[in-house]
Amino acid sequence: MLWGNDLTQSAAGPFSRIHFDLQANSARIRLNHSPLNVIDVLMMQELRRALAVTGDTSVPIIVFEGSPSAFSAGVDVAAHAPDTVDEMLTLFHAIINSIVESHKVTVAAVRGHCLGGGAELAMVCDMVITSETATWGFPEIKLACYPPVAVTALSGVVGQKQAADLILTGRSIDGKKAVDIGLATQAVPDGQVESALQEKVNLLSNLSPAALSLTKQAMYHWNAAHFDKGLARAGKIYLEELMKTHDAKEGISAFLEKRQPKWGSE
Repeated sequence: MLWGNDLTQSAAGPFSRIHFDLQANSARIRLNHSPLNVIDVLMMQELRRALAVTGDTSVPIIVFEGSPSAFSAGVDVAAHAPDTVDEMLTLFHAIINSIVESHKVTVAAVRGHCLGGGAELAMVCDMVITSETATWGFPEIKLACYPPVAVTALSGVVGQKQAADLILTGRSIDGKKAVDIGLATQAVPDGQVESALQEKVNLLSNLSPAALSLTKQAMYHWNAAHFDKGLARAGKIYLEELMKTHDAKEGISAFLEKRQPKWGSE
């Protein structure tokens, strides 16, 4: 039977944007795109392969983590170009749907920047251990865009008013506040994230894998059906309407050119 690195290499091939480690009780996926773990198309492809491999194993837990300075600063802004935005959004939403629909318990360990698509990835995990000083936010509105996963599901996680405040202002919060509003499970000092994560994994590992899987299915069945439809609608508006506006094009260009945007009218 193939296991660990053997299974990783034989079934999924090598990785350059993530580090993928199959352990006895969990699959650990560490985002590995220095310096801020920006999620580009290559990382998305590798995440899909890692999740597919994990789905074929008996491990009951999937852990997502980043580096000390960044879980992820978000999806690659350059991928919003007209010739790549459709592929990018399709790939990213396929990853999110895989996590939401997975029968594995998913745990995110967050340190440093956790923004945009990175915050969306962490948000859809079952549990989140965050450092107290981590920076959480959905800053897409500052580029005249919106985060499709967050507009679909964030209100169900933190409530409508908190979600509206975070998404419509693009402001950031720290890890303590993320726990206060329900965006994360537990906040600990920076140096204790790994130990808190391992404690959570050990706790889950001592429980019945079958019971965890079936309980998760029961918990999320109703929400998952609505999430799938809501995300499809949010993605359609994003691609067919928002990306065609002057301000979205200007916001993305201004970010890439490191200048202030000049908002206009259609």
